[in-house]
Amino acid sequence: MSTMSTTSTSRVSVRRRLPGGRRLSDGHYLYWWVELLAILIFYAVYSAVRNSVSADPTPALHHARNLIHWEHLLGIYHEETLQRWALHFEPLIVSMNYVYGSLHFVVTAGVGIYLFRQWSDDYPKWRNTLAITTGLALIGFYTWPLMPPRLLDANGFHTGFIDTLAKYPTIWSFNSGEMSKLSNQFAAMPSVHCAWALFCACALVPRLKQRWAKILAGCYPVLTVTAIVLTGNHYFLDAVGGFITLGIGYAVASKITRAGRGARVVDVTAAEADEVDDTADQARRTG
Repeated sequence: MSTMSTTSTSRVSVRRRLPGGRRLSDGHYLYWWVELLAILIFYAVYSAVRNSVSADPTPALHHARNLIHWEHLLGIYHEETLQRWALHFEPLIVSMNYVYGSLHFVVTAGVGIYLFRQWSDDYPKWRNTLAITTGLALIGFYTWPLMPPRLLDANGFHTGFIDTLAKYPTIWSFNSGEMSKLSNQFAAMPSVHCAWALFCACALVPRLKQRWAKILAGCYPVLTVTAIVLTGNHYFLDAVGGFITLGIGYAVASKITRAGRGARVVDVTAAEADEVDDTADQARRTG
């Protein structure tokens, strides 16, 4: 995703003519159009793989029963109670539908743009963190399909959960109605919503200057967990899985990312590079 500047005059001048370039302190270059193209390709592949998982509800329901049992043992199975309480406040449910259906895309994209423009040296590591995390989530979707709470009653496991996205439609929802046919309904463990939310908070909190902004960023994962539970789309353990997946993604990205983390390189223009090369040539001839 990045290119390394060299001492070659020809290479410096050619790289400088490419549009949309952003130079990192260690000499690597990032190009916004390369990043955008890579993101679009990655998400297209991710969506295709995610939605190619078998739609057989049997293993997904079996896993849901197991997970609910584990939450009972841990004393954290409160999703049904919380949703039942929230259903008394329709504006709350509708707002959570919007948070779940669209906010994670908007905020995550905004954080990526913010890092690219304001913290360019940090961007490659966080971009890799997000990519690795999202890729790891596919492994969970393939190996452990999980039926979300909102689909339990329709599949014979009567718990009382309501599909709020179906009862209170949201224009950006892709998880109910006709759009549900285009999305893998059992891609629930880990919760990518929660992984992306924690990504945003971890990237923003140390870099924002205003206290109120730090607080808002820090609360964003809490808002996301609230949304996935109240809408009946995830269990609490899905959120835990998402947070763990992000931790693994960050650890791997920290090991493999090189761009923006090397020694600082002084910027040299093409004209200056020509002058340096001429001086070196003269030194060799007189030597």
